[in-house]
Amino acid sequence: MAHPHSLLDQRPGAHDDPAGRLSLHHLHVFNTVAATGGVRSTAEALFRASSAVTRAVNRFEESLGVRLFERKGTGMLLTAEGEAVRVRASHIAAELAAVHDEALALRRARGGATAAGVGAVASLFHTRRLMHAALLADVHHMSTVAHLAGLTQPAISASISGLEETLGQPLFQRTPRGMVPTPAGERWVVHFKRVLAELRNIQADVAALQGVLEGIVTVGALPLIRTMVLPAAIASVLGRHPRLRIRTLESPYGDLCAGLLSADVDFILGALRPLQDSALTTEVLLHEDIVLIARAGHPLARKRSVDFDDLQAYPWVLSRQSTPLRDQLNAFFVRHGRPALVPSVETADLALLRGLLLHSDMLTALSVHQLYYEFEAGGLAALAFPLDGMQRQIGVTLRTGAQLQPGARALLDEVKRLAVSMDVRPSASSAGPASGRIVHKRNRAARVQQGNPGGAVGGDT
Repeated sequence: MAHPHSLLDQRPGAHDDPAGRLSLHHLHVFNTVAATGGVRSTAEALFRASSAVTRAVNRFEESLGVRLFERKGTGMLLTAEGEAVRVRASHIAAELAAVHDEALALRRARGGATAAGVGAVASLFHTRRLMHAALLADVHHMSTVAHLAGLTQPAISASISGLEETLGQPLFQRTPRGMVPTPAGERWVVHFKRVLAELRNIQADVAALQGVLEGIVTVGALPLIRTMVLPAAIASVLGRHPRLRIRTLESPYGDLCAGLLSADVDFILGALRPLQDSALTTEVLLHEDIVLIARAGHPLARKRSVDFDDLQAYPWVLSRQSTPLRDQLNAFFVRHGRPALVPSVETADLALLRGLLLHSDMLTALSVHQLYYEFEAGGLAALAFPLDGMQRQIGVTLRTGAQLQPGARALLDEVKRLAVSMDVRPSASSAGPASGRIVHKRNRAARVQQGNPGGAVGGDT
């Protein structure tokens, strides 16, 4: 599974990562107290002194700045903040238990009936070790991890070795590309990253209970969502919650999915694709029609009806082969007895595509949403050539079972609200050539201005 530097660049470094401010060891003690209801029973379960348990709980509360328990004569009762923390703590315990169980299975498979050599699961509740392993999986060099963590290289080496000793398996191997995860290491690093994400989200959950949304929200932004819905949603949410920080990633879809699975990404917005992994789930937010687009002064923009023969005279700029839109377009032409298109330019860069359309007679097939402002400015036109059945589902992709942090939930809720009102579609002129006018669901009752004779776009927005 790829973990590109582009994703790493969007996360806090080890020196300022909020996860580093909380102790997984203290959280483990907290979780045991929450389960047993008392300090004494926790001390017995963890083979610790009662004073050590009390100290760990107190320090964990201090690190969060809130009380997690009400101390009663009958035991320790969770506060509202404690209940929120316990939900995240249970997720963390499940992730680390999955790693520990697999380590035991690997050890038994290699050494027979005994599982000797694998430490207790409690040994995995070590914030710094998990952070260092996650960073090394991304950057491949201990010296870089040491720099990011503000530690020496021997300290990082010892940290990784300690984790490998606990699991009884090597996590990394030396290669010409540096230190890369072993097969087991690659699987387990995904769990480590999820643990660290849950640890960050604890602080966001607690702040939300105090009436403040804060923390970092990372959104995988695919092209069909970047122009209108996502910018409007971000502006709206930040206007209400200025302490939030929002980061967008424009990486390839496969990289974004890898980031989503490892909790580097909170959710992905854009055109939905068939899912190959049950660990991901999708929700449709809106549908958008695909149209043929050219510059407003293009010869075909003046025609009331465009046919296949008209299209043959002009070059195309399209997305790359095997992208969902390109596959749809090829299937459309083949279905109508025409060969698949051979574009003059293939690109995923919207700025380049926009420039080519505005300064040449090239054609493209795209959602009007992606070039909305060019249509509104009158630079582009939707051609009178219906692409029957070519529609894209726009939505959100989430990790199955994941609990979004409050800031991410607020942003996604705003995206959903805006998606209902931003049903963007071209509206063919009833009085002349295709105008490419845009109609919003929220403005359908309003009168839409006609485009100019050259196909320029106008209208209420």
